Amino acid sequence: MASNSKKSMSSSKGFLATTASIAASAMLARSLYYEFVPEEVRKSMFSQIKIFHNLLSREFSMVIHDKEGLTTNNVYKASMTYLSSLVSHSTQRVRVKQFDDDKSLVISLDSGQKIIDVFEGIQFKWCLYCSRNNVTSKDSDGNLSFMLSNSYSLELSCKKEHKDKALDVYLPWIMNWWNNTKNQNTILKLFLNSYEDWSSVNLHHPATFDTIAMDPELKRTIIDDLSKFKKGKDYYKSIGKTWKRGYLLYGPPGTGKSSLVAAIANFLNYNIYDLDLAQVQGNLQLKGLLIEMTNKSVIVIEDIDCSIPIKNRDSKDSYSYRPKVTLSGLLNFVDGLWSSCSEERIIIFTTNYKEQLDPALLRAGRMDMHIYMGYCSPSMFRTLVFNYHHIEHHSLFEQIEALIKDLEITPATISEHLLRSDDVDVALQELLKFLQLSKQEALDKENEKNKKNAGKKDDKKKKKKEKKNVKNDSDTDDNNDDDDSDTDDDDDDF
Repeated sequence: MASNSKKSMSSSKGFLATTASIAASAMLARSLYYEFVPEEVRKSMFSQIKIFHNLLSREFSMVIHDKEGLTTNNVYKASMTYLSSLVSHSTQRVRVKQFDDDKSLVISLDSGQKIIDVFEGIQFKWCLYCSRNNVTSKDSDGNLSFMLSNSYSLELSCKKEHKDKALDVYLPWIMNWWNNTKNQNTILKLFLNSYEDWSSVNLHHPATFDTIAMDPELKRTIIDDLSKFKKGKDYYKSIGKTWKRGYLLYGPPGTGKSSLVAAIANFLNYNIYDLDLAQVQGNLQLKGLLIEMTNKSVIVIEDIDCSIPIKNRDSKDSYSYRPKVTLSGLLNFVDGLWSSCSEERIIIFTTNYKEQLDPALLRAGRMDMHIYMGYCSPSMFRTLVFNYHHIEHHSLFEQIEALIKDLEITPATISEHLLRSDDVDVALQELLKFLQLSKQEALDKENEKNKKNAGKKDDKKKKKKEKKNVKNDSDTDDNNDDDDSDTDDDDDDF
């Protein structure tokens, strides 16, 4: 028994000694290889070995990047959506999310994970990879900024004899499946930009042209224009123009500009891209964001006069701050060559102060329609009452409408008072009191203003009269001096 134990220990020692000797020889060989073999030769040898390995390998692989240059790769988007439906219990790590509209958890592939799909008896292997890259950008002053950006890619592998099947049948089938799935999804998205990427949330804004408070004639004009635009693909092509339309929404705050944007998106069934120019690092990044936007979308820049200082160049105000996005870059975005990278888009600018914008932004072809969103009118008031209390007639309507005509009241203010009570009588009574008080305050301000103006006029008249009196006194003194001088002359002569 003891002899067997000794033999076992001796054998183990011999194995360890042999292993150590081999490891030492390998390390020596490695150091000699790197010391005496030039780098160019090493690279050539490695390349030849790789080619030889590929020749012996029976697998074919293709890489699908999330972007090609500045353009999003639809094959990547379609494949990721398809693979999300294949995630199973055998997958070791997944991404899990859930939004308000999701009835169940949404599971998708995570970086480094693999999935095997069997299509028409052929096995296809997928793997998701993620890499981090340093991205540099330059602002209008020439200053460089650095940030990290993630890039993703999918690798699809199969046997070499199934290469044609993968390219000609499998991937086209996935693209067709994705398009059908996408068309069935009726949930609109609201996209927000952060640096060079877009992120999205589901759009739940309930505004429609039936509920929005606007002048009926103006509303009909906008609806007709949008309907004509949606059917205008052949027309725009025949006249040689990009299939897009521009709207400028201007007017005081609280007049429903944002609600009109949502109503337009719901009417056309388009996603909204809410572009924040302050988050854009320069004109090049602006072009990249433009390319990332899909067709059939509403691009909105709210409060364009406040987002970056793109003011009227004719104004006398000077700005020491130089924006990262220039006016020329924005104009190129709206209707330059880069605007033709996609089609069927609505571009909307909103502002409270139209007169502060540069005329170059407002000319025809950029902003095709200028829509004034004004103060509440009687027709707009009736729309709001119907939306909130579902009535079309009330005994207080005439009094309220008469006051609305004489006041500058926004629809938002009217809505606020209508929401204060579920009882329509109470709500309208409170609104009437508010309008009467506002009317009295307006009259008091007007009277005060008139008094001040009258006082200023009286002061001017008084000063003018005093000045005249002073002049008359001065003239009298001059005449007296002349008389004395004549007397003195007479005395001298005498």
